[in-house]
Amino acid sequence: MRISRRGSSFILRRELLNRTYSSRSFVEGLKDLDSGPGGCNAFVTPIDVQSLSNRGLKAAIKDNICTSDFPTTCSSSMLQRFQPPYDATVVRLLKKANVTIVGKTNCDEFGMGSANVHSFHGPVVNPHPIHQASTDIEGWRRREKRSAGGSSGGSAAAVAMGLCDFALGTDTGGSIRLPAAYCGIVGFKPSYGLVSRWGVVSFADSLDCVGVLARDSEIALNAFELISKYDPADPTCVTEEIRKSAATVMNSAANGVSLSGIRIGIPEEYFPTELNPQITTAFSTIVETLSRAGVVFTPVSLPSTKYALSAYYVISSAEASSNLARFDGVEYGEHTKPDPPFKGAISDLYALTRTKHLGAEVKRRILLGTYALTAAAFDNYFLQAQRLRKLIRDDFERVFTASNYLSKISEQQMSSPSSPSSSSLSESNTVSKTTPSKNEQTVDFLLHPSAIRTAPALDDPSSSNSLDSYVQDILTVPASLAGLPAVSLPAGYGEDGWPIGISLVGQWGGDHRLLRISKEIEGCLGDR
Repeated sequence: MRISRRGSSFILRRELLNRTYSSRSFVEGLKDLDSGPGGCNAFVTPIDVQSLSNRGLKAAIKDNICTSDFPTTCSSSMLQRFQPPYDATVVRLLKKANVTIVGKTNCDEFGMGSANVHSFHGPVVNPHPIHQASTDIEGWRRREKRSAGGSSGGSAAAVAMGLCDFALGTDTGGSIRLPAAYCGIVGFKPSYGLVSRWGVVSFADSLDCVGVLARDSEIALNAFELISKYDPADPTCVTEEIRKSAATVMNSAANGVSLSGIRIGIPEEYFPTELNPQITTAFSTIVETLSRAGVVFTPVSLPSTKYALSAYYVISSAEASSNLARFDGVEYGEHTKPDPPFKGAISDLYALTRTKHLGAEVKRRILLGTYALTAAAFDNYFLQAQRLRKLIRDDFERVFTASNYLSKISEQQMSSPSSPSSSSLSESNTVSKTTPSKNEQTVDFLLHPSAIRTAPALDDPSSSNSLDSYVQDILTVPASLAGLPAVSLPAGYGEDGWPIGISLVGQWGGDHRLLRISKEIEGCLGDR
């Protein structure tokens, strides 16, 4: 029997469940696929046997999101024994909706990486081709070992194997979308501020987003609706009033959820020299298919994109340097006792602990971020990166038909002594969509390749510590810097037989419409 890409992993999961319809057989199936030679190493915690007897939705949680039922190590030696006494807001919301948490998933240490090789628990191995495991498990274990992407590689692998209905991950510069592309699943990063970050171990506060990895856009939308709630515990989480007003603005600029007549821009800067030709060929075929379905494609230019990667690494590393200062072995984290007699300063004690328990990639980014925040470098690096971030946001604002509602609020509050009401802002934005001053070549969404290549081999330089590893995020960081929603969709396979992803980017607050259009695109592309 031919097992299609879209259904293979979930057929496999049903086969595991159908053996005895018991939770224990499911656990054994998990262990068979996730551990041992050739296993994916997606989970970092034992699976809760009793919880698997539940018949509802099952979710996996990235290991940098706090859970009271499981340790939260952030895949770091520094937190190897940390057991949170509380649940992150997103976990609490899932439990409230009777979603069963099956375990915690592997990730790059503190979310820093693009290949999920910087982990205290070891690298995550891409499960592709997972359908082979149902007929030839030994052959599957001997498959080529490629990266599952990072930093949410464990969450992506868990979904791709069919071991949960969806998984939560975090996306700072592409950490959900890149693994989704490599593993052939859907990866959704919401608009910044729509999902609470309370209980998420911070990497870069102004960039971190909790998002969803799932089999398809419909499941991703259902999961997003469960976790997209206002949380007063998170000061960056927008209120219900702003959410409703933004939805009104987006709906006024929308042309429905049909593909026919929708305008999608293709940014010319998203085809760098590093882009593999097989990705370009597959992307062109997809554009032709969607054009026949009525999509109107328009070339657009986002000229500041070339600065995005540099700005991202300066900003994210600077914020990481500040956030990770707490892990010193005294306030938080493992403590390393010095050899007696110790006569050094307290800073030497901190250095001893951090040197032993933080990984090489984390140390590298702390050093970069600390330097960017020094008096000598602050203006030329950190402030300049923030200026570039504003230019990148302006590029997106210029090409989208709908305006960024959150930016409008900030602008009007800064220019007016009294804060305007959300209703008045909504009215002013709705009117602005019909004024002739808006560029006629504006678009509803942007479409571009999710990654510059298919999943790299685990021993490839682009998966390790070389400069090539930092280029993997080149297509995903612009949307992160602008705080926009973006979703990576499975788009078939490259010439090497490995999954390819395409990314759809929308305006801030248009998350629901983005996922609904994504569902239509999935239906149009079919079982590729």
